Amino acid sequence: MGLKEDFEEYAEKAKTLPESTTNENKLILYGLYKQATVGPVTTSRPGMFSQKERAKWDAWKAVEAKSKEDAMNDYITKVKQLQEAAAAS
Repeated sequence: MGLKEDFEEYAEKAKTLPESTTNENKLILYGLYKQATVGPVTTSRPGMFSQKERAKWDAWKAVEAKSKEDAMNDYITKVKQLQEAAAAS
């Protein structure tokens, strides 16, 4: 399987992560996913009254220097780590 297929498989697996997954980890996954699928941020930062949208934007902005391939690889690695942590608890 190619990287894109692996990435799509892990994007599906990410949906089954436990509720206990921290917001920090969810934001990391969000940022990597957006970078892998869309590329660098193209919108302006949401205002301070949109805390959730702002946090998501910040997570995406933090990884915008990565190539789409690096973002896909990092996303897959992060999902694997979270799955292992969930299985161990």
